[in-house]
Amino acid sequence: MARNEQLIRQHKILQVLERLRFGSTLEELRDTVVDELGLTSLHTRSIRRDLEALVAAGMPIVDEDTPRGRIWKLSRSDKGLQKIAITASELIALSMGRDLMLPLVGTQFWIGIESFWNKVREQLPDAVWSHYERYRRTLYVLGLPTKTYEKHQGILKTINRAIQEHRLLEMEYQVPGRTPTLRVVEPYGVVIFQSSIYVVATETATDGVETDRLRHWKLDRFNSAKALDKWFKPNEAIDLQQHLGQSVGIFSGAKAHEYVIRLSPQAARWAEEDPWHAAQKLEVQEDGSIILRVTAYHDTEIIQRVMRLGAEAEVLEPENCRMAIRAIVQELSKRYAKK
Repeated sequence: MARNEQLIRQHKILQVLERLRFGSTLEELRDTVVDELGLTSLHTRSIRRDLEALVAAGMPIVDEDTPRGRIWKLSRSDKGLQKIAITASELIALSMGRDLMLPLVGTQFWIGIESFWNKVREQLPDAVWSHYERYRRTLYVLGLPTKTYEKHQGILKTINRAIQEHRLLEMEYQVPGRTPTLRVVEPYGVVIFQSSIYVVATETATDGVETDRLRHWKLDRFNSAKALDKWFKPNEAIDLQQHLGQSVGIFSGAKAHEYVIRLSPQAARWAEEDPWHAAQKLEVQEDGSIILRVTAYHDTEIIQRVMRLGAEAEVLEPENCRMAIRAIVQELSKRYAKK
């Protein structure tokens, strides 16, 4: 048997025992492992050998006779000796979550993540850590750009202080290709979207009139930030969770709009595998295509996704979004017509 298959099976046994307070017989373990790993068959001898290997590696697994027969279970007393009671399964989940947070390297958030990770490492038995390291070699987190916010650490601390203390935030903000501008905002929260950090805030207009429109300011574009000695009263009508849940992306706007897109049968499968939004609606058509309905604050969010699918997708509504795509296609046609 392949080494990885044996390791995956042993880890599954640990997962099963972790959630069973009163243990399991060999037959029960065998049936559960077969069911959860989708195996066609598995002998109890293999389960016994896996248990013996885990015990030899130092895992706190004990066996005892009960009216049900001989059962195997994790020693609860061994868990109690640890200052941090964490299982190998929980450690793997924690480490993968840590990988997803790599863009936070250099910020105070990452310092907290690393501090907790080191505490966990120091308190774990060597056997648990060794099993974790072996199993973790079979799991990978990809798709994260090599990006950190280390140089923005001081700015991010200032932003967080302004959010917590409800202080106006003065920032020098520079959109690529434009001259830096000085802005004053009321910060409400920080969002991580596709490895980038955004500050959600309302802006104080130049005439001194405060607005209630939330905007998303990308941290990469902050040249500086200063928490002013001026305070604001948070708008109780602002619900960040609701606001952020109304769009397929991170663009902001005054009001979210519904977009209707026709997807070919092939693209329909892609939309099911990789949803555009948690609240998207799919209407299956007779020819196998689907009508996709999603909301977004800005046409750009939709145009980027539709153009990625080429001729497999077509925006039906609203008309202004169709016109925008038509203009892009015409311009592309001109460019690619040239030799």
